[in-house]
Amino acid sequence: MSRFALCLSRAIARVTGSAFGPYQTAVVRIGFAATWLLFLLREYPHRQELYGPHAPWSFDLAQQLTADNHAFTALLASDGQAFFETFYALAVLSSALLLLGWRTRAMSLLFMVGVLSLQNRSVFVGDGGDNVLHLMSFYLVFTRCGQMWSLDARRAARTSAARARGEILAPDRVGPALWAVSGLLLAAAGLTGRTGGGWLVPSLVCATWAGVALWWAVGRWARTPEPRILLDVIANILHNGALFVIMAEACLIYATAGWYKIQGSRWQDGTAVYYPLHLDYFSPWPALADLLSANGTLVMLVTYGTVMVQVAFPFTLFNRRVKNVLLAAMMTEHAVIAVVLGLPFFSLAMIAADSVFLPTAFLHRLGHWAARGRGRVLRRADPDPVLPSPRSPEADDQPRVGFGT
Repeated sequence: MSRFALCLSRAIARVTGSAFGPYQTAVVRIGFAATWLLFLLREYPHRQELYGPHAPWSFDLAQQLTADNHAFTALLASDGQAFFETFYALAVLSSALLLLGWRTRAMSLLFMVGVLSLQNRSVFVGDGGDNVLHLMSFYLVFTRCGQMWSLDARRAARTSAARARGEILAPDRVGPALWAVSGLLLAAAGLTGRTGGGWLVPSLVCATWAGVALWWAVGRWARTPEPRILLDVIANILHNGALFVIMAEACLIYATAGWYKIQGSRWQDGTAVYYPLHLDYFSPWPALADLLSANGTLVMLVTYGTVMVQVAFPFTLFNRRVKNVLLAAMMTEHAVIAVVLGLPFFSLAMIAADSVFLPTAFLHRLGHWAARGRGRVLRRADPDPVLPSPRSPEADDQPRVGFGT
């Protein structure tokens, strides 16, 4: 076998044999779920004006627009107030459960339906952060984002430990019930024909539902491991492909933003950052904005630095140290934008997208710090804790994709 064929076979084995970046996809899941959840909670008093049936962008206008641009939104299934309130509550609930990592396969699908439905109901109230969330909610459906830092991962570890001890496990009833109920609701919304135009999202929903049903059937009735292994390989390929698309999307966002900035005269003369600091809409802290814009040298450095970092970032992915430095600089910049310009959800969405490039060693350390902090809190709450039974080595294996992950 030639060297090229050997390398190719090893690459195929890696792509099909494991899901890459389990920590990174977990952070992306947590980041986008938290961003959408916080947005829905903050806008709860204004939900009627934004997305309700009596919003300025009326139900009839939304129907006409979606018929033209083929955008999906389940909110067009009914213009009743009770339906809207129920849907908004379910969107909040699915975001919270995806954040916690409970039944992440189902919650990622419901999360995508909630994001697309609300945003496409009133397309003129969003910003750049909404566009990023719109795209990433679609990609998350294809990932195995519940492998780490989730209730699914903890349940899988306990299941593996119980099997190692020879315990007989009760069949999972929550997963099939959840998929049955959600499948009926989504089918009802699709059969009404009032979910906007287009076929992509309804087809994805149906394909995901059918795939999970097939997985459950194979796990219950297959007598040999080969069908389960084949489904596991397909899940790994979809996960790795989606992870690559998320990374490419983040690079494309920065590259296009940087090259468009280069063409602007204000970015060329180093004064572009000065102007948004003095717009009333982007000045929640006028005194802080005045302080930052008072130094012309600082404004010029920030303007040129922003362009250079955005243009250079996609080319630094092959150098780990340089990439990490620029990644820290971009995350810091978004944190400053959140405070100074009053764009917290845009910044959170971009930081969540950037998290896919975080090094695994740092995320390991972060998880260790979080576990230590959690342990200290639990020890303070319970001075005489009951120690858990030792975990088996199988508990550290990645959980399988099914009703939960």
